[in-house]
Amino acid sequence: MVTAQQTAKPDNTLLPMMIIGTLFFVFGFVTWLNGSLIPFLKLVCDLTESQAMWVTFAFYIAYVVMALPMSWVLNRIGYKNGMVAGLGIMAAGAVLFIPAALSTQYALFLVALFTLGTGLTILQTASNPYIVCIGPRETAAMRISIMGLVNKGAGVIVPLVFTAWILTGMDEFTPAALATLSAEDQAAKIAELSNRLVVPYVYMTLALLALMAFVKFSKLPEPDLDVASAEDATDASATQANSNARTSVLQFPQLVLGVVALFFYVGVEVIAGDTIGLYGQHLAVSNWGALTSYTMVFMVLGYIVGVTCIPKYLSQPKALQGSAVFGILFTLGVMFASNDSHQLSSILYGWTAPLFAFFGGSGIPTVPDTVLFLAMLGFANALVWPSVWPLALEGLGKFTATASALLIMGIAGGAILPKLYGFAATASGNAQTAYWLMIPCYGFILYYAFLGYKKRQW
Repeated sequence: MVTAQQTAKPDNTLLPMMIIGTLFFVFGFVTWLNGSLIPFLKLVCDLTESQAMWVTFAFYIAYVVMALPMSWVLNRIGYKNGMVAGLGIMAAGAVLFIPAALSTQYALFLVALFTLGTGLTILQTASNPYIVCIGPRETAAMRISIMGLVNKGAGVIVPLVFTAWILTGMDEFTPAALATLSAEDQAAKIAELSNRLVVPYVYMTLALLALMAFVKFSKLPEPDLDVASAEDATDASATQANSNARTSVLQFPQLVLGVVALFFYVGVEVIAGDTIGLYGQHLAVSNWGALTSYTMVFMVLGYIVGVTCIPKYLSQPKALQGSAVFGILFTLGVMFASNDSHQLSSILYGWTAPLFAFFGGSGIPTVPDTVLFLAMLGFANALVWPSVWPLALEGLGKFTATASALLIMGIAGGAILPKLYGFAATASGNAQTAYWLMIPCYGFILYYAFLGYKKRQW
């Protein structure tokens, strides 16, 4: 078992930041691939919108099922070895995509997604407190924002890669085109499309195994969770005394409420990032496969604000308050904006078309206003995760590993809330108004930003 005495606070945070940054890129690549997979599997496996949202459920429910077991693993083998184990589990999940693609069996796709989510659970449980504890607490949100830039940068790239590699020539696979074929030819055509996943997931498996070897043989130190959680030795002693006086991690209200805040946050983040392609497909937006990139671009902009403004110009609570307010406003925009007008995207980036034309490009396609408001939720969501983590972990001391696991369990929101959205959209027949589900979520985040994080006693 790894103890505080066996750890050392690194003198230089550059190497750990680079290694953890690489892992956050992997998180983003694997996680935000779901946004393109959902409409793809909806077509390949002939699913309803509600059935297609089992993708997010299978992926994110792994965080609930496996978070506490993974925290036990971390306490037994340490943070570095835990990261290695997580990458190995993810490689196994990537391998499972190969028989799933060859058989077009939706259940096997879901098993593969659950396995990937399990690997990510241990990586997230190790990496997030590592970034919080590796330096001063007041700059933790800035460090997590840097990781968020890397994570969401991957989120920008992966839908574009998926569209270019997998979704070329999709005119052959539209419902109208398939309807002209016999049942046997339809099955063959769908199998052809599904098989396009095989080679990318072979490459993903190899990349994960290579990264696992890299982390294993790197000089990544174990974090000193007790010492790094305070500004100086005096604060460290007070923090340790406070945590020693309590017998359960549930005795920290700022943590428990933080878990709930993350539950709602991850739910709305996944709805914004993973349903936008499905929503665009529903509105006949031509580039639906790449729409997750729009959300990720706005998240990157939000993280840039975090990196440049926290804590010098913007405190962590203020960043969280602003995020919640923007989330409510943009959600109202999704619900009530036009699904025909492209005016908003024309104003925001339509002016770049001549620049792209100068270099021989076609520019960034404009989208309906309601779709762009959904993408803009990426900006509102960007600073929630990096703000909640340091606020929730403040004063946890020896409970940090278990507290981190509970915060990771909050990722269950990504399993449950998108599924509820799918039910609401299918039942009402109106995918646009079903986004009302996000309003109470941002309402709770707003409460945590003003009052919840300050609570120290129940």
